[in-house]
Amino acid sequence: MSSNDLSSSSSSPMSCLGHFCSSALRAKPLAPPSSETSVRTNSGQGLIRRLSLFDMILLGIGASIGAGIFVITGTVARDAGPGVTISFIIAGASCVLNALCYAELASRFPAVVGGAYLYTYTAFNELTAFLVFGQLMLDYHIGAASIARSLAGYVVSLLELIPSLRDNIPAWVGHGQDISGVLSINVLAPILLVLLTIVLCWGVGESSIVNSVMTVTKVAIVFVVIIVGAFKVDVSNWTPFAPNGFGAILTGATVVFFAYVGFDAVANSAEESRRPQRDLPLGIMGSLLVCVVLYVGVCLVITGMVPYQFLGEDAPLAEAFKSKGLNFVAVLISFGAVAGLTTTLLVGLYVQSRLYLGIGRDGLLPSIFSKVHPTRHTPIYSQIWAGIIAMVLAGLLNIHVLSHILSVGSLTGYSVVSACVITLRWKDKNTSRFSTRWISKRGEGIICLVTIACCGFASGCIFRFGASFIFVIVAAVIAILAALALHFWQIYTDPPGFSCPGVPIMPAICIFLNIFLFAQLHYEAWVRFVVLSIIMVGIYAFYGQYHANPEQGVSLV
Repeated sequence: MSSNDLSSSSSSPMSCLGHFCSSALRAKPLAPPSSETSVRTNSGQGLIRRLSLFDMILLGIGASIGAGIFVITGTVARDAGPGVTISFIIAGASCVLNALCYAELASRFPAVVGGAYLYTYTAFNELTAFLVFGQLMLDYHIGAASIARSLAGYVVSLLELIPSLRDNIPAWVGHGQDISGVLSINVLAPILLVLLTIVLCWGVGESSIVNSVMTVTKVAIVFVVIIVGAFKVDVSNWTPFAPNGFGAILTGATVVFFAYVGFDAVANSAEESRRPQRDLPLGIMGSLLVCVVLYVGVCLVITGMVPYQFLGEDAPLAEAFKSKGLNFVAVLISFGAVAGLTTTLLVGLYVQSRLYLGIGRDGLLPSIFSKVHPTRHTPIYSQIWAGIIAMVLAGLLNIHVLSHILSVGSLTGYSVVSACVITLRWKDKNTSRFSTRWISKRGEGIICLVTIACCGFASGCIFRFGASFIFVIVAAVIAILAALALHFWQIYTDPPGFSCPGVPIMPAICIFLNIFLFAQLHYEAWVRFVVLSIIMVGIYAFYGQYHANPEQGVSLV
């Protein structure tokens, strides 16, 4: 072998690594407000602005109120007891803080879809954005499959009200027929997913009408449940309030966290909102606050009606009212569950297609995901792909087992979004009030953000494994010092439109709380985070880095 061959073979891996690093660190440039969206619309490649503020609020409620009330309450209450109420409050409070961050960015990026992926691509870099996309997308895929199976179970329960069908419908049709620990056959769930995918491909106007009707119906039913159930509450059932300690409540908070992801759906509807700068922040906050109130009310009622250890896991609300002889309310709840789970599933599939649309436009996935139907103005190929993935998961897998790895993407994505708010506010990324020779202004800020996240995870692990509380205090103090460094070492601008209060302290609190909750997840969730990250890096290395097109800037209002 010649010396030139040796030189070529030795430099090739280095050149590949150099290309990977330079590509991974690319960011989507910020462009002044332009006609990019109108060009897409006129060419048939854009989405149509059809959604009003009321539609956006119903979109957020429709995405949230479903499995959280009709399914998850019973599952979490088995461990947390009546303290499941606190679980929902903790998750809701964390989501309110996260929603303020989302609201600011949604009002600054009103022209295009993408949500957390788009914000990360602009504020940080390409690879981080791709990883955020992967983690969020797996949450949505598993969540959609889980909701589809629950919806199938409730539909079968309603069909069994017909005397001729009672006890004559096989388990594999709607309730699921277990084959092994992971495999479980369900025929009806994929059929329901096909129907909803067709609705979403038909048009956003038609799907918005279906969502609005179903959402109003289920909210009305939830109010009836709370009012009627309040008269059947036995306060002695609230004792003990936390039978397995505060740790179980915190773990429950991580499980129910996914029940609040509706505001992410609102953020991903940016390109279809009529007045995005005004309606996106109002839609995000309005839908979230309504959901918090409804969740807390239902949790108090259900744990007051029935001792927590006797709550069912598949249909806890309906079973609780049946135990009190209120069969008519149980039937009403079944109808509400069908409406609630339908809208949650509908919006979940909607969000998935818009995320695939955004990443397809940027070239990180094949361009077929960026195709929009010329007359329906829907991302039809992305929508069909999202439906197929959900159908496979819902038809073949035991989603109860997979639920242990939920919320990883949400907690990770929301933490990164909070960090995006801080970085996009930095006025001068090259100079510092305090001269630093060895690191850039931006580098200082990134180190502070990473420190806060690490302290959140460390304090969460310390609390989880019962170590001395003094270590939690030490980690919290270090995080506070890092947040103060962000406050005093950086210069921040005030964005136009909605402004998240308390930057950088409030987003720093979001990061700390999210990663603290991340540390409370099941061990399988940690494994999922690492394995999926490795897979996404592999996909990026072999495809994304060579096809990405970040040069087309995004308009920042």
